[in-house]
Amino acid sequence: MSSSAVTHPSNASNKSIVAWIKKIKPAIWLAPLALFFYLFQLAPMIWVFINSFIYEDEYSFENYQEIFDSSFMLQGFSNSLWLSIWSSLIGLMIATLLVSSLRRIDSKLRDGVIAFTNMSSNFSGVPLAFAFIIILGVNGAFTLLLKQYGLIDDFNLYGKWGLLSLYIYFQIPLAVLLLYPAFDALSDDWQAASALLGAKTWQYWTKIALPVLFPALLGTFIILIANAIGAYASVYALTNGNYNVITVRIASLVSGDLFLEPNLAAAISVILMAILAFITIVNQWLIARSYHAKR
Repeated sequence: MSSSAVTHPSNASNKSIVAWIKKIKPAIWLAPLALFFYLFQLAPMIWVFINSFIYEDEYSFENYQEIFDSSFMLQGFSNSLWLSIWSSLIGLMIATLLVSSLRRIDSKLRDGVIAFTNMSSNFSGVPLAFAFIIILGVNGAFTLLLKQYGLIDDFNLYGKWGLLSLYIYFQIPLAVLLLYPAFDALSDDWQAASALLGAKTWQYWTKIALPVLFPALLGTFIILIANAIGAYASVYALTNGNYNVITVRIASLVSGDLFLEPNLAAAISVILMAILAFITIVNQWLIARSYHAKR
């Protein structure tokens, strides 16, 4: 047997090592992201979950008991959910109409509107609250104009209806950006074909367009709820913490001047995460049913 036909053991091991490195190369590139995700997502969640059971240096359910026994805390959850659900529904409906219109206008105007929407989605927090105070505050320009023409008697920007208008404002740009790609699933020929078959516009939307868009609409709705329920800076800047929403309660427990109760804040955060997890699971179940129905 010639020497060229003999495979040296070291060469075989080197090849196996090279093949193994190529195999795990994607995992190596993923490692920094996994580390970042653990440090800033998983580790804080684990810390919050463990500390939610600590009460006076002992493990207990007392923090959760205190939350469910407190009508003030339950009101915070109720207010947050009310603002989140209604602002998400109204914002989603407005965004759906806006995106549907954008698909039918000139491309330059459409690009300009999308660029403006992208900019508006980043306009939040204290600047947004200040802008609303100038426009819709007690002596705001738009408020005084409406009062002058007798269209409104009184409008309280610092109550739940004023906050709802604030929430709707920052929900719409996000919903537009999320829904815009989803409308690519609709073909213009479908509406023309349905019209030829005698279907009216509302029948096209209820029987064809909305069922196709349902998974995207539902997914966007869940994201909007999560976006709204976690809002803090705008609400706090607008009401100075005087309106009872759950994010303000959490902040007051970890950075208040009188009573610092981080473990109670951790318990509230765990309940909030559980609510969002439940909503997400229901969303995934409904999406799965919609896909199953299509098959």
